[in-house]
Amino acid sequence: MRYSAVSLVYYGSVSIPTSPASVGRLIRDARKQRGLTQAELAGLLNTSQGAIGRIELGNQNLSLDTINRIAEALESPLIVPSTERGALNFRIQGQAKLAGSIETRSSKNAAVGLLCATLLNRGRTVLRGIAHIEEVARLSEVLTSIGVKLEWSPEGRDLTIERPAQLNLETLDADAARRTRSVLMFLGPLCHEYENFLLPYAGGCALGARTIEPHLQALRHFGVEVVATEGSYHVTVDRDVASTRHIVLTERGDTVTENALMAAALAPGVTVIRNASPNYMVQDVCFFLQQCGVEIDGIGTTTLTIRGVDEIDKDITYSIAEDPIESMSLITAAIVTGSELTITRCPVEFLEIEFSILGESMGLSFDQTDEYTSHNGRTRLVDVTIHPSSMHAPQDKIHPMPFPGLNIDNLPLFALIAACADGQTMIHDWVYETRTVHLLSLAQLGASVQLLDPHRLVVNGPTTWHGREMVSPPALRPAVCLLLAMMAADTPSVLRDVYMINRGYEDLPTRLNALGANIEPFRD
Repeated sequence: MRYSAVSLVYYGSVSIPTSPASVGRLIRDARKQRGLTQAELAGLLNTSQGAIGRIELGNQNLSLDTINRIAEALESPLIVPSTERGALNFRIQGQAKLAGSIETRSSKNAAVGLLCATLLNRGRTVLRGIAHIEEVARLSEVLTSIGVKLEWSPEGRDLTIERPAQLNLETLDADAARRTRSVLMFLGPLCHEYENFLLPYAGGCALGARTIEPHLQALRHFGVEVVATEGSYHVTVDRDVASTRHIVLTERGDTVTENALMAAALAPGVTVIRNASPNYMVQDVCFFLQQCGVEIDGIGTTTLTIRGVDEIDKDITYSIAEDPIESMSLITAAIVTGSELTITRCPVEFLEIEFSILGESMGLSFDQTDEYTSHNGRTRLVDVTIHPSSMHAPQDKIHPMPFPGLNIDNLPLFALIAACADGQTMIHDWVYETRTVHLLSLAQLGASVQLLDPHRLVVNGPTTWHGREMVSPPALRPAVCLLLAMMAADTPSVLRDVYMINRGYEDLPTRLNALGANIEPFRD
């Protein structure tokens, strides 16, 4: 196994390969769990706040002695042998009542698409407001391993990306790549640089069979052919292709649209993509490419027209838009715990159907402010205040649709909300084969759920939630559903192996604890 930006931290007779960035994240999380500021930790260690900031950002290699001093100050074992170090778990005290205000952070799905898109730019790219989540960490490890320089700002909110003149794919961190499906979006940028290369098989959530055929059909218009070999995709590129390309996507997928966009950006001529996804993360990639000098018409529609350029070599600063799935998750936290809570910076354009179902079909009482604009200058935002409500089941089934319909990633949250509403609700997940199955785990916490087939779930509410110990399912949104239900349970719970939650949510326990929850991360 290959590790990028490796330091070896020795513990006893065991050497543990770990990056300064991952150690920094451990220190930051432990500090926040203790409720300490950077200045307070600096005081305990007799050092400066700036030094703590550099350590947490991964900009400083640490000796074992320094790590032990920090661990002692934080009362937390930061580095332990891999044979002793277990998975990260959450211990959740139930009967939580939340109060106050919480800000929606930037989009996970936009962040990974934009990180891939930075490979198109030979100048310096700064992504503002990018989330510290596992999905970003894995993709950052892949980028670093092929020679891309990544540097976090002192406050840890902005990431500067500078690619080398020549990427080194032979040193690509295959282990990190296989833990994220986002690596598929390297195909679009890399097809302009190489006529022959390998990419590891993509990973991600366990949501059933997800073919890459739609990606291949789109990229064939740029001369790309992909053959699955043992453990990798073998990619070959034929440069002799037409300068005008008309692509009809067989699947209105987000990542396939982004892949086609990135391939079209550096393909001189005109590319028309029909049946394109107009979803939030695709729009973010479009806005970024426009800032890079690529002309794109039809943003927010299902037909995109791209006029490619020969080269992108600009210094770009782009602010990532807020995450509508995180907004919906926080709204769900308020509903499940019967709390009054304000969620700020909600991207309303991508939540309008959700708000309609919650308010008009299910009886939720909430207020929202006038619209204002995100830092990217394009995305429309509102602040939403949720009030405790007696909700009822909707008359119609709840099912996802491509934008502007109900977002597919918000559907599991509606299963949890349905369990809090009076009556019977049908949840129809026609997209994924196994995600509805993962939602059956809600029954272990007291919900009345019945699986009709792999795509349809009947939920009867309301529910009295009961705490228990469970293992997190291998899918991001169902895992978060369990965490939120446990917050409302009448007894404490333990949710084990929560890596999936950290893939898509930044520092969620600490942020919920600030509102009144009691969630303790721990390792066995």
